Amino acid sequence: MAVRDGRQGEDEDGAALFEEEGVEFADDDDLSDIPLHLRPLLSAAESGDLDALRLALDNFDINIDEPVQDGDTVLHLSCLYGHLACVQLLLEMGANLEAKDEDGGIPLHDACAGGYTEIAQLLISSANDQDRVKRMLETVDMEGDTPLHHAARGEYSNVVTLLLAYGASPNQANSYGKTPIELAEPGTEARRILEEASGAALSH
Repeated sequence: MAVRDGRQGEDEDGAALFEEEGVEFADDDDLSDIPLHLRPLLSAAESGDLDALRLALDNFDINIDEPVQDGDTVLHLSCLYGHLACVQLLLEMGANLEAKDEDGGIPLHDACAGGYTEIAQLLISSANDQDRVKRMLETVDMEGDTPLHHAARGEYSNVVTLLLAYGASPNQANSYGKTPIELAEPGTEARRILEEASGAALSH
């Protein structure tokens, strides 16, 4: 999973096009590892500039699921930065809900790590298939964390409630033996919700 900072790479005509259109790029020093044709996507995803994102997708022959940085697709990044409108556009254009980054995380991991309830709901609703939703909720990253682990770690009670409503398990342990319950601080609303869900799950 990428972290929120600048990134970078080769085709200066492409960069010039976007400079003319008023798209701002991160400092070149921050983008040295990013191929030039992907920089407009990166900048648009980070800034949440919907027009710039549409322009980037329209003007370059880009696979929408091509990794931009750290294995993250532009959908991962738009989820990470919390840009709902960009996520909506990417899904309408067929971006893969289950694309994995280099850490094994899918876009839902990023949305949940940031506490973005509306984006998490949109991703789940866009699955249009019960089996696919289940698969997304059960996807683990390299540390064995499900999207619910990420939501619990951030104590995002609304996201926790959403994931549980769709069947996420509060009792699934990650690679360190930690369940989502154990990742939320005692006394928090997220912890209370997870404990109630766990009790209900164990009683069935």
